[in-house]
Amino acid sequence: MGILALLAAALLVAAAVRAYRVFSYLAIGLLVGSIGVASIERNRSELSVAPYNGLVVGWAAVFVAGFTGIWLLWSPSVTSYSYVLGLPTPTLVYVVCIWLLPILGAFYYAFVFPEIGDDDVVDDIMDDAREAQRDRNLPLAPRVGTDGGEDE
Repeated sequence: MGILALLAAALLVAAAVRAYRVFSYLAIGLLVGSIGVASIERNRSELSVAPYNGLVVGWAAVFVAGFTGIWLLWSPSVTSYSYVLGLPTPTLVYVVCIWLLPILGAFYYAFVFPEIGDDDVVDDIMDDAREAQRDRNLPLAPRVGTDGGEDE
């Protein structure tokens, strides 16, 4: 979470100084980092993003390739573009790398992990969460007394 906070602060600085190329690459880090952090919260090891390793690496690679393609092919001073499939080349790179491939990656993982909704998987996740919280003083957790009821 600290890394995401630093990325957000860097995004604000990049926007303030109008460094839009830097801003776009920092935005990739914030976007993909948010996905990674969501998976870290439930794992025992702090920097493991399993089972989303492929998704996080794939999205990062596709976004970096997409933004690099856009920044190399687009310029405000250009008035004439080459067209592919009826779209200007930078627009095609944008559509494919920033929209199409990430959506296909999400569909891929939806089909690779269809058993997530299975009761056994949900029970395993809940058991892991309870085990991780056992013997911790969590601020919003109800205090359970020795008789099984909540303490006041």
